[in-house]
Amino acid sequence: MRIDLQSHSLYSDGALAPASVVEHAAVAGVELLALTDHDTLDGVDEALAAASKHGIGLVAATEISATDAGYEDLHMLGYGLDHHDAILLERLRDARADREVRARRMVSNLVELGFAVDEEPLAARSRAGKPIGRPHLAAAVLSHPANAALLSEHGLTDVSSFIRAYLVPDAPAYAKRTRPTVADAIQWIQEAGGLAVWAHPFWDLADDEAVLAAIDRYRAAGLDGVECFYPTHDARQTRLLADRCSRLGLLSSASADFHGPEHQLFNRFLAYELYDREPQLGPITATDR
Repeated sequence: MRIDLQSHSLYSDGALAPASVVEHAAVAGVELLALTDHDTLDGVDEALAAASKHGIGLVAATEISATDAGYEDLHMLGYGLDHHDAILLERLRDARADREVRARRMVSNLVELGFAVDEEPLAARSRAGKPIGRPHLAAAVLSHPANAALLSEHGLTDVSSFIRAYLVPDAPAYAKRTRPTVADAIQWIQEAGGLAVWAHPFWDLADDEAVLAAIDRYRAAGLDGVECFYPTHDARQTRLLADRCSRLGLLSSASADFHGPEHQLFNRFLAYELYDREPQLGPITATDR
């Protein structure tokens, strides 16, 4: 089965509407897809309808940003959960509220650093109840003509380079996340009937031992699996993750983390390598709607 179990729409930091994300996946040959917008499930119903139209399976899912042991931006994927669960929806609303407070702190930091920020697209997302993430902050700076000289001086021409320069931990405009913890996110997902899978471990942590220790720690908190197969994971990292999951009896998932056809890195489906291992999806495949 050709799977791609992480993708994003306009409801978080993707470029396309959920139905268009599904259409692109179908054209690419994806057979089982998950729409995993950050801290929201608002696009799932549209995606389910589109998946039925295009004849592909879709897993109801979300991606929850969380903290743990000094790490401030870890992502927990929730698969096969009840996307109308009232308690989960309220918890996600609270997480988005914290995200917006954090975003406003980063806007203030950017202004103090001499950047002009186009507030209107940020305000429009807030009015629509959509989360504001670092890509939206970066775009609000890059699109403002008053920043042209400063951006040119520092060689910042796109969202990704701006985020790396100003909006990651220890960068000058970064503001810390405060909640939820990884353990909270796992609990939220499972109480809504879902499976909790740690997304792209080597995107967030660089050290093998730190990643393996985190897997053990999250497993003790109830973790169901790990996203082992991912565009930026090399052969060694992929095999390390897949073999660890196999030994521990954890699921292993795969995605290309599609954000849109124009995204600098995550711009096409199925753009990951297996490196002679295979995903182990277990009950995730049973969530095919």
